Amino acid sequence: MTTPDPSIIRWRTSSFSGNNGTCVEVAALPDGHIAIRNSNHPDEGTILFTHAEINAWISGIKAGELHDLGL
Repeated sequence: MTTPDPSIIRWRTSSFSGNNGTCVEVAALPDGHIAIRNSNHPDEGTILFTHAEINAWISGIKAGELHDLGL
């Protein structure tokens, strides 16, 4: 994967995060990946998921599969 031009990435923050900036941000990348980063430290790294991976992650959270981690 090549690094996309940062000016074309449209980061979104959850409406549940309020205005304190303490949240994760997500972006759909041109190559089809979903990028996730820490809104407090956006330059410290990004996690990339495929659509199948992000769907499995979200489904697992909704199903309580990560409940033992406090999620």
